[in-house]
Amino acid sequence: MNIFRLAGDMTHLASVLVLLLKIHTIKSCAGVSLKTQELYALVFATRYLDIFTHFISFYNTMMKLIFLGSSFSIVWYMRRHKVVRRSYDKEQDTFRHLFLVIPCVLLALVINERFTFKEVMWTFSLYLEAVAILPQLVLLQRTRNIDNLTGQYVFLLGAYRSLYILNWVYRYFTEQHFVHWITWISGLVQTLLYADFFYYYFQSWKNNEKLQLPA
Repeated sequence: MNIFRLAGDMTHLASVLVLLLKIHTIKSCAGVSLKTQELYALVFATRYLDIFTHFISFYNTMMKLIFLGSSFSIVWYMRRHKVVRRSYDKEQDTFRHLFLVIPCVLLALVINERFTFKEVMWTFSLYLEAVAILPQLVLLQRTRNIDNLTGQYVFLLGAYRSLYILNWVYRYFTEQHFVHWITWISGLVQTLLYADFFYYYFQSWKNNEKLQLPA
């Protein structure tokens, strides 16, 4: 554990709390992509298969439970809650997320560190997390109506991965044999996908204007 890893975890947790705050308090999921939330639920479900069989620390187990529980609860809210689901913009959230899942499965089967079920699922979760934000970004570009909480949620998600890259750089220079190319490349791809959003987010903040993405 180092300051960059801890900051990344707390930023990731903050992004989830912001989204849950919006959904639970305002009873609205307007501007939120169900496709992205389903992808994240799949990411955590396949990544944390060892949650009850491989104990690392109390902190690690709690973070796994939080991300698993929150991701599936968000999907439930958007699909089943009688009030929240009315605000979901199904007409705009049309990204075919299976076109992300299938290539990630195939890539994980071909490029992995060890060809075991858990390792392939772990690798799949890395590849899928790298692109899971795409439906959300596409939805924001289509609607162009980004409220503060949704903008903060996406910003915090991108910031979490950026902090994790700093964590990897720190560990590379302070730990022996710390080389994980699959994790690094996936994380870099994920961060680059946020570059355009970051630019417009900071522009809106600097000019004190409402956040809008170009169509």
